[in-house]
Amino acid sequence: MIVPLFLLILSLAGVAAAVLVPEFSDLLLIAAPSAVASLFLLLKAWRGRPDAGGATKYIVIDGSNVMHWANGEPSIEPVQDVVRHLKRLGFTPGVIFDANAGYLLSGRYQHDQEFEKLLGLKRDRVMVVNKGEPADPTILQAAQDMNARVVTNDRYRDWADQFPSIRQPGFLVRGGFSEGRLWLNLDPSREETLAGKRRR
Repeated sequence: MIVPLFLLILSLAGVAAAVLVPEFSDLLLIAAPSAVASLFLLLKAWRGRPDAGGATKYIVIDGSNVMHWANGEPSIEPVQDVVRHLKRLGFTPGVIFDANAGYLLSGRYQHDQEFEKLLGLKRDRVMVVNKGEPADPTILQAAQDMNARVVTNDRYRDWADQFPSIRQPGFLVRGGFSEGRLWLNLDPSREETLAGKRRR
């Protein structure tokens, strides 16, 4: 964002010089289009930020749940699809797996670093919990700490007393694949409607 801003200031200075000093009038032919182009780049960079207001929109993905979304069989592809989709929407995703995720996917234990490569995420955005520990409380604690939502079809009912945010509409983002296409319910009001329909 700094480079487009610098170019905009430089171009506007060129426009001002061309208008104020007659000898530099030809400079207007370069400076004006440059100002427009740099303004366009600046707006594009600003809109491309995770959130136009400046706050990062974190979201936590329950990797061990999502990896079963495509056809019930464990696969890394559904998790990759969800990560890519959320990034396109401006979220900063993090993924947490149960310790047995690697065994289910490849027949052997896989560390955070291996999943980071598979998902194209930075080192602090993927975690495999320790053997013998459930991933659920780690997922929910991370979401609570970052004021984030959780992508999963798990309802975490056993953890509702410890993490009351589970009951808030929109905190748990359901999803899946329909006719090979990913869908995510990121609209809390729609979740309320679905919950109402399930109660009837």
